[in-house]
Amino acid sequence: MSDHELRVSKIRNGTVIDHVAAGQALNVLAILGIDGSEGEGVSIGMNVPSDRLGRKDVVKVEDRELSQSEVEVLSLIAPEASINIIRDYDVVEKSRVDRPETVTGLLSCPNRNCITNDDEPIASKFTVVADGVRCAYCGEIVRDDIAAHLDVQT
Repeated sequence: MSDHELRVSKIRNGTVIDHVAAGQALNVLAILGIDGSEGEGVSIGMNVPSDRLGRKDVVKVEDRELSQSEVEVLSLIAPEASINIIRDYDVVEKSRVDRPETVTGLLSCPNRNCITNDDEPIASKFTVVADGVRCAYCGEIVRDDIAAHLDVQT
C-alpha cells in the first residue's frame, strides 16, 4: 500500500500492530484493555488488503508501547503480527511476535470441571502447542477461537 493510499493517519509516538489476522482487531483491543474510557488515541484498519495474509487488521495505539506479556498474548491470536514502535513519526523498532512456551493467568479453561474453574486460588496455565494451547491441569486443548477464552480481567 503506497503512502497516498493510507486509510489511517500516521501516529507521532506509540505502537503499530500490523499483520493481525482479519477480524481480530477488536480482540487485540481487549487484550490491551482498551475500551475507549481512558481516552487513548486508537486507529483500526479492518479487513484491509495484505500481500502476505490476503486480508489483515492493523491497530495503532498512540503514546503506548506494549509490555512483553501483552505481546505474548497477542501472539496467540495473531501469530503473524509485527510490532512497530513509533517515535516522532519514525519506526525505531520493528519485531515479529514470538509465541511463548506457556501462558499463565491469561486464558480461561473451557473445561468446566477443570480445577481452575472451581473457585480455587489457582491461575490458569496453558502450554502453547503447534495448533493451539493445552491446559496444564486438565489437558483440554483449545484450537479454535483462542480469543474467546481470553481472561482480560487478569
